[in-house]
Amino acid sequence: MRIALCQMTASTDPKENLAIVQDQVRRAAREEARLAVLPEAAMVRFGAALGQVAEPLDGPWAEGVRAVARETGVTVVAGMFTPADDGRVTNTLLATGPGVEEFYDKIHLYDAFGFRESDAVAPGKRVVTIDVDGVRVGLATCYDLRFPELFRAHADAGATVSVLPAAWAAGPGKRAQWDLLVRARALDATVWLAAVNQAAPDPQADPEAPTKAPTGVGHSALIGPDGTVRGQLGDRPDLLVGDVDTEETARVRRAVAVLDNRSL
Repeated sequence: MRIALCQMTASTDPKENLAIVQDQVRRAAREEARLAVLPEAAMVRFGAALGQVAEPLDGPWAEGVRAVARETGVTVVAGMFTPADDGRVTNTLLATGPGVEEFYDKIHLYDAFGFRESDAVAPGKRVVTIDVDGVRVGLATCYDLRFPELFRAHADAGATVSVLPAAWAAGPGKRAQWDLLVRARALDATVWLAAVNQAAPDPQADPEAPTKAPTGVGHSALIGPDGTVRGQLGDRPDLLVGDVDTEETARVRRAVAVLDNRSL
């Protein structure tokens, strides 16, 4: 299966961001991708008034994503914000495309490094997988990357691929942690991992300098089930297309049976 990792910089304008998402999906379709993955918060960047722009899954922003999925025949995973029952929002991945209509609400909220996502965002509770052209794909979001049990849950549910839209915050050591963790999570669960970050809003800024809100540092990456980097972008908006071989996942799992060898 061919996957497109669509790295973009979201603004505070959902309509502007929807146009970028649609353009990226069309580019992915021209590259014959079957799955296009956009970052977390593709609808609107962190730092905006999320409660004022959140929309339900049948709202105009999600419908705009569905429209480009229908137009291209590509399954799309993109980050948005939906209203929660308690007055907060949920940090939601919309997954839509041929035979696919699902959503994942981020389970692990980014209450770290001086930022409290949970002040505005309610946590999700479900582990979610989708099937794209017969390939099972697990859904995760950004801070979920620090919790290996979620990716093992994807594998236990039959996934050979996990996707991770993110808006990974800048700060001391954060880029190095991103590179380490995307490889580690692929190894933990012996899955392909498509980690799609927001591009750096200012490529000239120091990535070691923390920002008030997580807005991305780029370097989206496709990682093989053996933990090797198969492709990686820089810090600017771009598109990375890679082919996922599910038979390789099976070969790696036979050689390094970490899922079968678990004792806890």
